[in-house]
Amino acid sequence: MLGNLSLLLQAPILNVQLLLDGLFIGAIFALAAYGLALVWGVMNVKNLAQGDLVMMGGYIAWVLTQVGIHPILGLPVAMVIMFAFGWVIYRIIISRVIHKDLFTSLLATFGLALVIQQLLNLAFGPEVQVAESGFAINSIFGGMVTVSNIKFISLILAAILAAMVVTFMKFSRMGQAIRATAQDPRAAMVMGIDTERIYAFTFALNAAICGAAGALISMIWVIQPFFGIAHSIRSFVVVTAAGLGNLPGVIVTGLGLGVAELYAGFVFGAELQQFTVVGLLVAVLVWRQIQQSRHRQVVQ
Repeated sequence: MLGNLSLLLQAPILNVQLLLDGLFIGAIFALAAYGLALVWGVMNVKNLAQGDLVMMGGYIAWVLTQVGIHPILGLPVAMVIMFAFGWVIYRIIISRVIHKDLFTSLLATFGLALVIQQLLNLAFGPEVQVAESGFAINSIFGGMVTVSNIKFISLILAAILAAMVVTFMKFSRMGQAIRATAQDPRAAMVMGIDTERIYAFTFALNAAICGAAGALISMIWVIQPFFGIAHSIRSFVVVTAAGLGNLPGVIVTGLGLGVAELYAGFVFGAELQQFTVVGLLVAVLVWRQIQQSRHRQVVQ
């Protein structure tokens, strides 16, 4: 560990490489986290299968590359398939637990996560996969830092998708109905909004966002059937730290998490990289609990 820290000091250019790679992957973390925040804020469902939906999207893009379709073209296909999958899952599972207690919804989504993991493992095996894009890799700073074009493209695509979702939520009738339902479901029903349809659409939209995030991850990182839990934890870290309805906070936190995780992997080793994410989640939960305790003391 100390040797890696000293290496960062002796070769500062390594910090540039870690920072760039962290920002690229962090943008996708933020995209997946926004989907979680959407379901959490509108439906009050803490979706433990969030990361597994991301993995599904990644495998859809990867499968398409095996039949000669470029993964970028596979991204919209993954979104459409995952939207349909999310709608079906809502009708079969989520609709039955949406008004239940927290433990019931956590148990249901955890069970869904396990089913998705096992199905992906049976279908594709436990090996890690990458959806090869075929784009060139650029060298900067005299070859000391390398950045592939697909990482720049994925960052742009993630930003475009986020902008499209935000625009949809603000200006479309469906988006306004979703926001009204999130604020007060009973009042929304009185206004004639079909909240059941809104819930189904919201979960399906989240699944589509996860599909896009997974397709991007398959191009710039790796996918594996059991990596979903790590992505779920990342999404919970981002949303819990940023807060519901705080899109700028989600973006900043997602980018920061990407950088922090890569630095942790470099300093502590790849075997402790995932532990860092879990540690951050625990730290954020403790911090939130302290904040709530202080707020209650002020109110009293």
